[in-house]
Amino acid sequence: MSRIIREHPLGALVTHGTSGLDADHLPFEFDPDVGTHGLLSAHLARANPLWRRCPTGTPVMVIFGGAQAYISPNWYPSKHEAHRQVPTWNYEVVHAHGVLTVHDDERFARGIIARLTRRHEAAEPRPWKMGDSAPEYIDSMVRNIVGIEIAVTSLVGKSKLSQNKEARDRLNAAEILKARGHEGMSDLMRNASGVS
Repeated sequence: MSRIIREHPLGALVTHGTSGLDADHLPFEFDPDVGTHGLLSAHLARANPLWRRCPTGTPVMVIFGGAQAYISPNWYPSKHEAHRQVPTWNYEVVHAHGVLTVHDDERFARGIIARLTRRHEAAEPRPWKMGDSAPEYIDSMVRNIVGIEIAVTSLVGKSKLSQNKEARDRLNAAEILKARGHEGMSDLMRNASGVS
C-alpha cells in the first residue's frame, strides 16, 4: 500500500461536514514510520474552507488511485471459445482513514513545501528550490497556505486485476495492455493470482 501512495501521491481527501460529503485533491507526503499506520502531510490554500470546516480531530479518508485500465473481453482467449466474458475495469487503490490535524503556522508550511518540492523536483536537471525565488514572494505564498496532517488509523488496499480469471486470460490481457503503454497495470496483472 505504501508503494501506491508513493507512486501516486495525489490523494482525494474526503470529509463530511454540515453540508455533506466533500473532496479535495492534494499531493501528500507519506511517512509510514510515524504512528501505527503512518502519517500523511499536505498543504492547501488558506482560501480553501476545508481547514475551518474540519477542525483538528475530524475523522477523514484519503483515496489514492494507482494503476487502472479498461479490459476488453476480446483480450481473454477463453472468450472466443465459450463467449462468456464481459468488459471490466482493473484498478488498484488505497483508502487511508485517519484523524486530521490543522497546522496554521509558517514553520510547518515551509517544511511540507520544502519536502514535497525536493521529492518532486529530484528528477529535474536543475531542481527548483524555494531559494530560487525572491524571499518576499515566497513569504507571501507561504502566508496563503495552511498545513494539514492525517494520523492514519487504517490503510485498506483494494485491487481488481483479473485475478479471478484463468492464467491464460489474465496474461494475454496483460500483454495487450503492455503493448498499449499500460506497463504498470500489465505488471500488476502478471503477478496477480487468486480472487480478492
